[in-house]
Amino acid sequence: MTWLTAIILGALEGFTEFLPISSTAHLTLAAQLLKLAETDFLKSFIIIIQLGAILAVVWLYRVTLFQKKNSELNKKVLAAFLPTAIIGFVLYKLIKTFLLGNTNIALWAMLLGGVIIIIFERWHKKRELNNTSKSANLENSVSLEDISYRQAVTIGLAQALAVVPGVSRSAATIIGGLALGLSRQTIVEFSFLLAIPTMLAATIYDFYKSAGAFSLAQFDLLLIGFVSAFIFALISVKFLLKYIQQHTFTAFGLYRIIVAVVFLFLF
Repeated sequence: MTWLTAIILGALEGFTEFLPISSTAHLTLAAQLLKLAETDFLKSFIIIIQLGAILAVVWLYRVTLFQKKNSELNKKVLAAFLPTAIIGFVLYKLIKTFLLGNTNIALWAMLLGGVIIIIFERWHKKRELNNTSKSANLENSVSLEDISYRQAVTIGLAQALAVVPGVSRSAATIIGGLALGLSRQTIVEFSFLLAIPTMLAATIYDFYKSAGAFSLAQFDLLLIGFVSAFIFALISVKFLLKYIQQHTFTAFGLYRIIVAVVFLFLF
């Protein structure tokens, strides 16, 4: 891996992490196109540079995170994180050895996820049309702070599906939240916040397991990827918040299907 490759992968991680298109699948495909060897370092690189994307969310939501009045919200985020933490810890070896870097699994998960997003959006639109005006107003009144612990844990269970590359942590949490009746703005922002403990834990645990095998040059590559991911995550978060004001996630579903079909044909 070169510094230019690290910048490219970092940019790809940062921009795709918070979109419902699976950053892991994109990084796996990019590694294939760039003809990178499937080494333990590459797998760790893909996990660790997520920390750059996390820092972007921490920066953008620093007021929300560190205000004392939002301590209850932070507890709900941690409650949502628990299912993924348990599953990720138990299945860590399986995930890193067999799932991470598996192109076929990532592509089929991309394809299936795209179909699910499109079907869900059609169902969700019909449900919105069938709602009474009172129900619609109730949905719109649910703010980030109004999410219950039950809803938080349910969203966390949905997120746990993303241990499979290609599922997309963002897609799983967003669909889970919309199914619970939360507004797009609310669930997207909750998904951003939930990413912080989720990816921080994954990064720290993998770093603990693998850092001893890294060379000094590889630490430099990690730093480059980290910075690149941070910059492009800032762009991605702002883009998504603006996008959802007037659009559904159907376009992302179509994109996932097209990418999956093209690369399944190529590989």
